[in-house]
Amino acid sequence: MDKNEDVKMTSSPDKEVKLSYFDLQGYWGFTKHMGGLNATNKLLKMCYVTKDRYVLVVGCGAGITPIYIAKEYGCKVVGVDISQKMIEWSKKRVKRENLESNVDFKVADAQKLPFNDETFDAVICESVNAFIEDKSGVMNEYYRVTKPGGYIGFNECTWIKTPPPKDLVHYLNRTMSGANFLTPSGWIELFKNVGLGQITPKTCEITAFGQWRDEMNQLGSKDINDFMKSWSKFFDLLIKNREFRSYTKEIWPSMSVVRNLFNYLGYGLYVGQKVDK
Repeated sequence: MDKNEDVKMTSSPDKEVKLSYFDLQGYWGFTKHMGGLNATNKLLKMCYVTKDRYVLVVGCGAGITPIYIAKEYGCKVVGVDISQKMIEWSKKRVKRENLESNVDFKVADAQKLPFNDETFDAVICESVNAFIEDKSGVMNEYYRVTKPGGYIGFNECTWIKTPPPKDLVHYLNRTMSGANFLTPSGWIELFKNVGLGQITPKTCEITAFGQWRDEMNQLGSKDINDFMKSWSKFFDLLIKNREFRSYTKEIWPSMSVVRNLFNYLGYGLYVGQKVDK
């Protein structure tokens, strides 16, 4: 079975659930990225986010980062995601936090953003662009909606040691909807090709414990409750649904993959400034 394809779970308690990387995240209502809150804070500083900035978060998932930015900086933020379910989770979360005057959410494709040219002071992406096949095309779109003098910033999984083992590459591609991770030079080249200046890269190694710690640090008290609910849904599916059990068994990593994952894969923070012409 090709896990890049959606597979409906016929015996699921929720008939809308599909066995795919993004559909399951939408069902659970929880997303994460490498480096957690620590990486987010570094990226925001590198993009010079302040109270008077207008920020776009592309691939906002369940809305954690846009809401954090609004709470931490008091600025206006827009979050977009291609998943209707993720935007529904995001809107519930922003209403709960009483930040609807500062944060707006829209369903949108990163490759065709519904905004005018030169709208935002910063465009932020966390674990988004590895999943987009036309990386050069989407960079042009980010560039288009960024104001002159503004910043485009990525947090992306990065090959910190090459060449990675073929079984590791295959496993990640198969289980993460065809994700294509680049080397630091590969990500930097995208910034150069679109014409960004003052490109600042920072690559970071990770460990299993470090990633877990950073994810936990990202969660406030209300988010921890959401996190626990997502795990409850996971175990509920595992117990009640044979298709999900089969899916979980098939995507479970081999010992070789586990050993190599954190030796070869880390994350990078990449920021470039749109030159004022």
